[in-house]
Amino acid sequence: MPSVVPAAGDRRRHPAPAHLRFFHGPMDCGKSTLALQVDHNQSRQGRHGLLVTQGDRSAAPQISSRVGLCREAVEIDSATDLRLLVRDRWAEGHRVDYLIVDEAQFLAPEQVDQLAELVDESHVDVYAFGLTTDFRAQLFPGTQRLLEVADDVQRIQVEVLCWCGLPGLLNARVVDGVMVRSGETVVVADTAPPELPGEGGDSPAVRYQVLCRRHHVRGELGPTAAGPGQLALP
Repeated sequence: MPSVVPAAGDRRRHPAPAHLRFFHGPMDCGKSTLALQVDHNQSRQGRHGLLVTQGDRSAAPQISSRVGLCREAVEIDSATDLRLLVRDRWAEGHRVDYLIVDEAQFLAPEQVDQLAELVDESHVDVYAFGLTTDFRAQLFPGTQRLLEVADDVQRIQVEVLCWCGLPGLLNARVVDGVMVRSGETVVVADTAPPELPGEGGDSPAVRYQVLCRRHHVRGELGPTAAGPGQLALP
């Protein structure tokens, strides 16, 4: 770490407790919308933030929400050292008072530990937003580590509905109209079904759908397909 950190000057001279906060839920619960709202509220008070993401639904280096909001962000991957990312900003003379991390489920466990170190050693607030479970109803590694070490964990309260009307809790992967329970954790897909059956040639049609626990266990997708434009996983 540089001996002088211009980016967080006042905060380092008069450190206030920083926190690692994790907001999680199923698809469509408004995680990215909340991330952008937190950034807005922090920045309007004169604080300077750094937004990072990986695999945003727009396929661009930004945090985008289905309600139409978006902000430019830094695209990271599993090899990114988040401590160095912030320190490089400091070295360039930029303040970083807080970090917004969208799609936090894709973080490697060691990256979550890097976030915790930024909080504890550099007094940088971290707000992380991510899915709770994958299509197998198992915690993502990044989600699990955040649940283990975050100072504050909140399930987002915006209710997502299963096709039956019960609260949707789990994310199902649907391949050619059939729910699957095995495969790679991350697969290129969207929650919207293709406009035409069989569109895409020989490649299977893959999408995601939110289900209640009962219908996730039964593998029942309901009488209608998921609505368009819900989520794209890289």
